Amino acid sequence: MAMNFTNFSLVNCTQAEDTDNQAYSEFYHTARMVTGLILYPCICFPGLIGNFLTVIVMSQRNMRSSTNAFLSALAVSDAVKLINDILYFMVIIFYKTDSIMGNRAYGYLYPYAHFIFSLSVCVSSWLTVSVAVERYIMVCHPTKAREMCSRTRAVLTCISVYVLMTLVALPSAFRYRTHWCWDESLKSTMLEVDLTELWSNEAFVTAYTWAQNLLRSIIPLIVLVGLNACIIGALRKSRASRRNNSRHRVTIMMIMVIVVFMVCITPDAIMSTVFGFGYHEAGHLVKGIREFTDTLLALNAASNFIIYCLFNKVFRQSFTKWCCPEQKPAKFQTELDESQYRRLSGAKAKQSAIKNTNLCTAENNT
Repeated sequence: MAMNFTNFSLVNCTQAEDTDNQAYSEFYHTARMVTGLILYPCICFPGLIGNFLTVIVMSQRNMRSSTNAFLSALAVSDAVKLINDILYFMVIIFYKTDSIMGNRAYGYLYPYAHFIFSLSVCVSSWLTVSVAVERYIMVCHPTKAREMCSRTRAVLTCISVYVLMTLVALPSAFRYRTHWCWDESLKSTMLEVDLTELWSNEAFVTAYTWAQNLLRSIIPLIVLVGLNACIIGALRKSRASRRNNSRHRVTIMMIMVIVVFMVCITPDAIMSTVFGFGYHEAGHLVKGIREFTDTLLALNAASNFIIYCLFNKVFRQSFTKWCCPEQKPAKFQTELDESQYRRLSGAKAKQSAIKNTNLCTAENNT
């Protein structure tokens, strides 16, 4: 799909290191080793396990709410991102042990890995926005939540996000091609990654890059900042937290997820949109910086499980029950969907009205 091998008529490998890039060559290779060999395994392996556990816990019967449908889909997207980063970690190991093997692994994987990276970031961005929109409706417009916030609608939204963001990221699959070349210094054939003809068209690159950056980071960031401000403002003004503690704990948890996402994706958004920097074809300084911005994206993909454990009591209980089924909590809770919240609230209000009516009747009789 993205990879395109030319005929085996070898040319010399391109020496892309011009004078400016050579000054930052050591910085790039050091950054690649620090992130690829140290940070990625420390982040990706625990994060992948955490996302796997998140999907298991969220699939339990007591956790089947509309919010958790979004979080399950987000965990899948984050897991794909982390698997992609683990493959990069393996490529760096190959580079460290055998430069020719590392070159082969990089050349074969990178065109596909770039597409998966773009797809997973786009999907995670809009799933986070979807969760924020749902939480905004629940907190700021509770009367509309019963109709608008259901698990069925959440599942359909997740499917739509995956399909639409796949279409948005699809041109990234055709960004790079791989061809064989002759490396005079190593006296060996090597794989070289180049831009395709499509991505050599400046008009297309400019239009698509802006569209992708807007959809992947800029618009989601603007929407999330606005929604988060509204949610936090409504929580500060609301006194309902005394009555719906579990409900508001979930809202606080989602605020933390959104804040972590915004912090981690902002450097990548600045690099891509403000400065217009690319990826493989960029200079050593830019690629060195991207090593750390991409590590922040990996950190975001790996951190949600920890946030759920810290801020969601029902999630902790469900996780404990799954790990230790013989140890049943004294009071096992169920995470309610918004329609269930509304039904319970309506039932309580009806009971309260009946009780007040009976009291008034009794007073009148006396």
